[in-house]
Amino acid sequence: MRPRWAVLTSAAVLATALLPAGAAQAAPAPTSGGGHTVRCVYTPTPDNPPAKPVRPPRSKARAHGKVDVVLVTNFGIVAIRMDRRNAPCAVHSFVSLTRQKFYNDTRCWRLTNSARLGVLQCGDIYRAEEGGPGYKFDDELTGKETYPRGTVAMGNWGPDTNGSQFFLVHSRADIPPAYTVLGKVTWGLPVLDRIVKGGIIPGPNGPQDGEPAKPVKIHRVFFHG
Repeated sequence: MRPRWAVLTSAAVLATALLPAGAAQAAPAPTSGGGHTVRCVYTPTPDNPPAKPVRPPRSKARAHGKVDVVLVTNFGIVAIRMDRRNAPCAVHSFVSLTRQKFYNDTRCWRLTNSARLGVLQCGDIYRAEEGGPGYKFDDELTGKETYPRGTVAMGNWGPDTNGSQFFLVHSRADIPPAYTVLGKVTWGLPVLDRIVKGGIIPGPNGPQDGEPAKPVKIHRVFFHG
C-alpha cells in the first residue's frame, strides 16, 4: 500500500529536523562563477534510451550547499544528505530526476552482503543494471574516496558512465575509489539492516549478491535544498 501524502509531509519534517551536517569526503569540484556554479555535460545515450520520459538536467549546476533527500520505501524512510560542493553534477542530476519523479515507484534490484561488499543498489528501472535516464555524465573523483557504512554513491558501468544508478552502503564497501560520492545516510540505517536481514536471492555472482529476497520498493523520493 502506497503511503499517503500526509506521511510524506511528516517524513520531510522529520528528516529536516534530524539531519546532521554529514559530508562526503572528496575535495571541492572545480567551479566557475565565483565558486558557486559548475558546467556539467550530460551526454545522450541513444543505445540506452530513457526508461521513463525525462529530460537531461540543465548544464549549469550549483556547486555549494547541501540537499536533503528522503527515500520513502516499503521498509521505512531513509534520509540522505547530499553535498553539492563535492559532486555538483551528480547531485544536480539526482535532484533533476527526483523532480521528474524518475525514482518514484521503482525497485532496488541488487543487494550484496559479503565481507568485502555490502550495498543496496537502486536507480535501475527494469532490473539490475538495466533502465537508465537516457544520458551519462563524468565522474567527480579525487582518487581518495572511501565507502564506509552509510555512504551513498553513484553506480556506473565504467569510467564516466554515471546515470541514475546509485548505491547505499549498509556495512562496508572495499572497492576502488571509482564511484562518485553523493553523500551520507543520516536517518534510516536500521531500515537498511532490515532489508539485509530479509536475505538475498543468489545471483550469477554468488549467494551473497543478487536480488533482495523481500522486494525493496521506493514509493516516493523528495528533496529539500
